[in-house]
Amino acid sequence: MINNTVRAFAMGLIVLCLSGCIYSDVRVPMSKEFRNTQIVSKSGKSTARSVAWLVAWGDAGLQSAAEDGGLTTLEYADSAFLNIIFGLYLSRTTIVYGN
Repeated sequence: MINNTVRAFAMGLIVLCLSGCIYSDVRVPMSKEFRNTQIVSKSGKSTARSVAWLVAWGDAGLQSAAEDGGLTTLEYADSAFLNIIFGLYLSRTTIVYGN
């Protein structure tokens, strides 16, 4: 009985620790202040990527994202993260919204 309980607990810990390691696609806001969020119609994106922990390229900066969308003022921004197979492929995208 105790061995089965210990095994179940260990398996639960392993699953909890490894969740999202094969594939995860998460989007989070870069700001925590939502009271004065404006409704806007324009957006821009910029992305940085890496493969096999060896090669990385791109620019995920705010300025690059604003240039992509032709924005002169930024109202708010999000970050999107894509992870495949323990980081074998990683991507970070900055999405900005403004006018």
